Formats: sequence, C-alpha cells, structure tokens
Amino acid sequence: MDYEKLAGLLFPAIDKSPEDYEAEYPARELAPGAKVTRLGPSPTGFIHLGNLYGAFVDERLAHQSGGVFYLRIEDTDDKRYVEGAVETVINSLKFFGIDFDEGATMAGDIGAYGDYTQSHRGPIYQCYAKKLVAEGKAYPCFLSEEEITAIRGDQESAKATPGIYGKYAACRDWTLEQVEEAINAGKPYVVRLKSDGVPFVENGPEPKKIHVEDAVRGTLEMPENFQDTVILKATGIPTYHFAHVVDDHLMRTTHVVRGEEWLSSLPIHVELFDKLGWEPPIYCHTAQLMKLDEDGSKRKLSKRKDPELSLEYYRSRGYHPTAVREYLLTILNSNFEEWRMANPDADIDDFEFTTEKMSSSGALFDLNKLNDISKDVLLRIPAAEIYDFLKSWAAEHAPQYSHMFDDRDYMLKILNLGRDDKKPRKDLIYAEQIIDFISYFFDDMFKIEDPMPEEVPSEDVSKILTAYLDSYDHSDDQSQWFDKIRAIATDLGYAAKPKDFKKHPEDYKGHVGHVSTVIRIALMGRSQSPDVWTIQQIFGEERTRARIGGYCH
Repeated sequence: MDYEKLAGLLFPAIDKSPEDYEAEYPARELAPGAKVTRLGPSPTGFIHLGNLYGAFVDERLAHQSGGVFYLRIEDTDDKRYVEGAVETVINSLKFFGIDFDEGATMAGDIGAYGDYTQSHRGPIYQCYAKKLVAEGKAYPCFLSEEEITAIRGDQESAKATPGIYGKYAACRDWTLEQVEEAINAGKPYVVRLKSDGVPFVENGPEPKKIHVEDAVRGTLEMPENFQDTVILKATGIPTYHFAHVVDDHLMRTTHVVRGEEWLSSLPIHVELFDKLGWEPPIYCHTAQLMKLDEDGSKRKLSKRKDPELSLEYYRSRGYHPTAVREYLLTILNSNFEEWRMANPDADIDDFEFTTEKMSSSGALFDLNKLNDISKDVLLRIPAAEIYDFLKSWAAEHAPQYSHMFDDRDYMLKILNLGRDDKKPRKDLIYAEQIIDFISYFFDDMFKIEDPMPEEVPSEDVSKILTAYLDSYDHSDDQSQWFDKIRAIATDLGYAAKPKDFKKHPEDYKGHVGHVSTVIRIALMGRSQSPDVWTIQQIFGEERTRARIGGYCH
C-alpha cells in the first residue's frame, strides 16, 4: 500500500504540514515548573458542579505555579450543541471566580494558541489525521451502520469484546484500489486509528500493559488499547479522543484534569500520543462527586435526581461564590480544613493546593456542610460587600425584593446585627435565606409566624404590650430596658428570673423570658431572633411603637 498516496486521496484539500502547525504553536516560554491547564466544557447548556470542581483544580495548578489556565470549547459533538450554551459556561464560571488567562471569551478569543473552539479547527485535525494515514497508522473505514450492528451481534454471540478491531476491522487492510473504488462510488467513511494493541483472547497471550503516572492516583496499570477507534467522523469532524490529543499538544497543555469516567479511555489517548510522536500531558483523574442517599448509601450526583448538581442552583439561591469555592477546597484537599483553622482570616489563595492531597475515591458532597461553611465565610465578608452581593442577586433573580436596598444605611445595620458580638452570630447563609431571615425589618414583608407562649394567657398579651408601650423610652440602654420588662413581668404574676419559676412553678404564671417572647413576637413575628433591644435600635422608635401598637389593635 502506498500510504502517502492514500493520504493524498483522502485529504486533497489539506496543504499545511504538521511542521507548519508546530511553528504556529511553539513551546510556551514559561518559568520552570509552570503548569498549563485547560477547561474544555461541551456547550450542552448544562454547566454543573463537576465542571466547577475540575476548573478549580485547573486554576489552582496553573496560577500557583505561575502558569497558564485557558478555556477551550469542545463542541465537536454537534448533536449536543445548545444555542447560547457557550455564554452560559463563560458567565457561570466568571460568577464563581474562575479567571482564565486565555481562551474563548464573550468578546472573542484571547491568546496566541487559538482558535479555542474545536469546531473552528477542522483543517488542523485533518492535517494530523492525514499524517497518521501517510504513516500507515490510520485508515479509512467504509463499514455501514448495518454492518457494524451485525458485527456487534456476532461479538455478543461469541462473547467477544465489542468494537472494531482485528478480524472485525474489515477495511483495515484494503488496497488503494478498493479505497478508490469505494470513494468513487460515493460511499461515506470514517478514519480509524490502526491500533497496534492485541485483544484479550481466552487461553491466548496476556495483553500488554501500559503504565501511566496519574497526579491524583499514582501509577496506573491498564491493558493497552486494541480498538481501531474512530478519529475522524464521516463529516470530517474529529472525535473527542483525537481532538483533545491534538489540541492539548499544540496548546502545550502540561496537566489534564478530568473525571474518573475518562479512565477507561486513557489507553486510547496514550496510543494516540505515541502514534503522533508526542509526550502526553500529566493526567489528573478526579474522584466523582458523590452524595449520601436517604438510606445512607453513597451514590453519584445525578443530573436527573439532584438539582444541586447544576451551578444555576447556587446562583439562583444566592450562594456567595467565595463560600462555594471554600467548600470545594474542603472536598478537594484533605488538609484544607486544618489549614483554615490555623489561618482563619487568610485569603483562600494563600492555601497551597496539591494533587497529592486529592481523594481518588468518591468525593462526598454535603449541602449542609456547604451551609455551615457559608456562615463562616459570610462572617468574614464586610457587610457592605454582602449588601452589594444581595442587591445584585435580587436584581437578577428576585426583583420583588429590590426595594429592600433603597436605604443602604438601614440595610447595613441589619446585616451587621450580632456580627461583632463576643460570640458572633452566624445567621447568614445564602441570599434567598438571608432575605427571608431579615424580612421582618420591612413592614410590607412583616408577618406573624409563631404563636404566643403557652404560659401567657391571651388576656395577658395585650396587658404586657400596653404596659411595654407605656414604659417604652427609646433612649434606654439595654439594662434599663430589660429592668422595665422584668417589672412588667412581676406586676402581672411572672417570675423575674427563669430559675425562680423552675424552682416554684406553682407560684407563677411563667417567667420573664415568656413575657419578653410576647414582645419579640409582636415586633418580629418570631419567637427566635437576635437581641430585641438591638433590633429596636435599628427599627427606630416610630417603627417599634407602630409594630407593638399594631399587634395590640
């Protein structure tokens, strides 16, 4: 077979050589040890936590080493393409603080190693497919769908590994004349890798093994590839296998971070790099994101079952991106929480992220833990920043709450409530929850949510509130204010101290705590809230009197 002639027959329009592209995409001039990483999402319209999880690893590896992190749009599967999905990817990652040094952006590509959209790089892939054909390492395959289905049936009957290889690769050893005849007859074809691997045969020789150093999992030992994998589809579009190998080489990627579901494809990728004469990047196969099911068993986060897999879940509820990033680090690196305890106020970027501290088994995602971490993170963020974040969130996701931000000073007092206490309050978790938590500060959102204490008869409620209004002086300090509540309590037959009521419940209706709860519910609509006196200082005298008076009437 004249492979050079075959390559010319298959790719008559490809006039550039691999050497031309090597010159166009030279080795990057970076400091020793600098890493080049990429995120390569498919524009399917669904950007999920796994994308962010991987992106965070990419970003840390590149930026901590003084390297480059770029965004590549991997859209070779045109059946899955969704209009507007690229914009969704870019905007979502930007929201969560993932900053790219180069790659696809809303305004076009940035960087010298583009085009960063795979569907725009067709001639490059065809050039390298032509090279493989010319070297006898790839071939055109004219098998129809019906023929492939029949082969699958034969393989099932023989209990053989499915795929096109060995005796099932009917076009592998065709002559040039056979290929020309098929092309002249207009028969569609794909281009397949001509693998050197040998399939496993019972009682046959042991298949060769490959050894790959994975930055997360250590040395991987796997059977070599023996499949004649498709590298170019009949449309001339490359498969993921081929496109990512070519692009990772030309864009000079040093580390590829991807999910463990790609482990089974690793032998194919190793063989492709070998056939093309290139050094493969260092692969980092991350653990799948898992969750505990209702019965306590671990399972993979599911697009169908788990809304929290989608990044839109966190954006629409208003989780602060800093909290999400902080939480992801706790499941990415086993030593992060220990570091955070030792460095409570340090910037998250000061933490030295390493692939060695990543789990190779399932990474357990826990929404409750995210909420706990979010409380701590928001406590470290100034109220003015939280105000801006909430205002922006409301404008995009809940415009009905935009009026809450009309009086900035009032809102800042609310957001600062209890944050500077000796034991700071941690009431704020995410925007949707915060809006609900502070809603009683706004008259149009105020509602009575809890019943009055059982220990207080209904006739005593108005007596307590009337006496409270009569004695109320907005200038009282906290001690003076509470002394007046204690006096109201004792006048109406309640113990001045809870311990007195506990010792002699028969002597009292209840205790001062029950009386103050009546006032709390009249003011806030809830039996649990931050300090009442402090809340009244934020309300101001007019609103305080109006709330109490409104309940009385």
